[in-house]
Amino acid sequence: MDSSVIRFWVRRLQVLQVLQLQWVAAGGLALLLGACASEPPATTTAAAPGAYSPQSPFPGAEWETVAPQTQGFSQDGIDRAVAYAKREGSTSGMIVRNGLVVAEWGDVSRKSNLHSARKSFMSALIGIAVARGQIHPDDTLAQLGIDDNEPSLSAGEKQASVRMLLEARSGVYHPTVYETAEMEASKPPRYSHPPGTFWYYNNWDFNTVGAIYGQATGEDFYKALKTEIADPIGMQDYRTSDGRYVPGGAATRYPAYPFDMSARDLARFALLYLHDGRWRDRQIVPAEWVAESTHSYSDTPTGGYGYMWWTSVPASGTRGPRASLLLPTFWADGYLGQYAIVVPSLDLVVVNLVDSRLTSKRMGQSKMEKLVWLVESAANAQGIGPEPGGPAPQ
Repeated sequence: MDSSVIRFWVRRLQVLQVLQLQWVAAGGLALLLGACASEPPATTTAAAPGAYSPQSPFPGAEWETVAPQTQGFSQDGIDRAVAYAKREGSTSGMIVRNGLVVAEWGDVSRKSNLHSARKSFMSALIGIAVARGQIHPDDTLAQLGIDDNEPSLSAGEKQASVRMLLEARSGVYHPTVYETAEMEASKPPRYSHPPGTFWYYNNWDFNTVGAIYGQATGEDFYKALKTEIADPIGMQDYRTSDGRYVPGGAATRYPAYPFDMSARDLARFALLYLHDGRWRDRQIVPAEWVAESTHSYSDTPTGGYGYMWWTSVPASGTRGPRASLLLPTFWADGYLGQYAIVVPSLDLVVVNLVDSRLTSKRMGQSKMEKLVWLVESAANAQGIGPEPGGPAPQ
């Protein structure tokens, strides 16, 4: 097993042990046996340089900004990371450690299209609905009465489950909407792979998951996003009017559901997932679902894919030669360079947005990985980050 993966799980076990001891010390046997244990109130006290805090603060109505050195980063290293992001086309972004902002650039309140990063939000809402018994991940399309426009789904295609759609392994290559030219060009032929046997990043799967969510809960996606996630974690800018459905027309019954979001709101969502779906003393997304969603079920060129989340750890084998992330990482990923990146072992969140109204540049995954590499290297300068695994990515 890769040593970075081992360090990741060792750190997670250490955090759980610390929390368990604290619960017991507080008369926590009852809490430990309860459904959820409350975390201590958020604090604005900055961690000592280089310190790792498993009880990181959450932002209040506003984010708190601190000097990079207070969170174990070199100022020069963070400056290099921010300069790189801006040079490559980033229009806004944030670097957050221990719940505190160590760097931000651009207008972090300006909202722009998240593109496919939207899918990780849908994954979160599905997890909430699963916990409520409204959705059963192993139900098939046939059981749910899901079909599509002509050419309609075959009996074999209807054996795909909700879980397979979340994993992009449905094997349903029906025409869909809101695809990039690259996605459409790489789509396998219809009926070429039985459900569950092949990974292809498939907007039909993701759009249909959205329809299944609406059918099961009776909720509009954009309203649910506000009431179930945005409001509970204190998003400052998101409004239901920031979303608009893209109809499929004659191609498909299932619309896409893009929406706009600011960098500072996207960072709250990433921080929620860093804390296993908990915000202060409230479990927003079930912790078990967060763990399942960010686990790899398929290999990708530089890592793996979970439930509408990308990961740096492949499902099997080793990472590809283009991979440059130093530690186990997961992220939401959108066209042009929309990223919400979580590095659990460093208690680190990096958010990047590329607003096409402000630039013609784009930041693909290799540039995102270099940005995170630079941030991790700035932490290593203070002895808290990973040892450099080789030359800087190009």
